[in-house]
Amino acid sequence: MPVSPIIRIKCIYTEELLLIAIAYLKADLKALFSTQYSRRSHYRGLANVATEEQKNQSSEQEPEELLEQESAEGVGELDAASLNEALQQAKDQTLRTLAEMQNLRRRVDRDVENAHKFALEKFVGELLPVVDNLERALAAIDADEEHLAAVREGIELTLKSFLGVLDGHKVKQIEPTGEHFNPDFHQAISMVPSPDVAENTVMEVFQKGYTLNDRLVRPAMVVVSKGVE
Repeated sequence: MPVSPIIRIKCIYTEELLLIAIAYLKADLKALFSTQYSRRSHYRGLANVATEEQKNQSSEQEPEELLEQESAEGVGELDAASLNEALQQAKDQTLRTLAEMQNLRRRVDRDVENAHKFALEKFVGELLPVVDNLERALAAIDADEEHLAAVREGIELTLKSFLGVLDGHKVKQIEPTGEHFNPDFHQAISMVPSPDVAENTVMEVFQKGYTLNDRLVRPAMVVVSKGVE
């Protein structure tokens, strides 16, 4: 810790007084038989010399002390500014890191949720041809043929059970007959002119489509009306 100039001056003044006292005692012993006036003059002379030396030393040391004090203050201000800047940078970096971690957590949660929702997507896609074959078999059996009634009933029950299992796993059929053509869920295999059906309306479903948790697994293959030519 820097010593105050006032304290230094007091120390110097004290040392000078001691020197003056020592010099005075030596002079007093040498001039034991001198008059009181000479002793006073001698003391005053020594005191004046000491005062001048003290002034000279003070004048030499004060600018150095001022420079040291100003330098210390400048360094302190510089250090404070650097620390504030570093603190602000650390705060900004922390906020950016927290934002990145929050975004990463959201992406991970979304990916996990999608993994749970659509884990069966490939399996469902491989089961759909089985459903198609059951529907085709059911359509091929004439309802008037009584000897095939039991077979027809068995296929109907199997198909109903199959569709119930798919529905329990959020698999829905797309059967858009009579609906407006939607390219997000429908795939047109042909367009047929029809004066009785509005343009871009699904006239016939060649193959049903399916969704899993509202995500398209297979589009419906449809025939679309293109209106009157």
